[in-house]
Amino acid sequence: MKRKLNIFEKSENVRRVKLIFFTSLIILFIIDFVIHKHVRFSIEKIPAFYALYGFIANITLVFIANGLRKIVMRGEDYYD
Repeated sequence: MKRKLNIFEKSENVRRVKLIFFTSLIILFIIDFVIHKHVRFSIEKIPAFYALYGFIANITLVFIANGLRKIVMRGEDYYD
């Protein structure tokens, strides 16, 4: 008996989701240059500031988590 495939197990669905995701990213990036923003701080005037800020914050969290993993990690035979 064949098992029913999940929606993301079909390669054409994965390609379709990726296409939608990256297209929406490009559209939002272009819209950032068109829409007038009411900024509170002068650094917010930089085009794509929030995208860059989010990317840098994400990379920083990855490095912090990697360092924290080295501190918290237990040995392989900890529960033996």
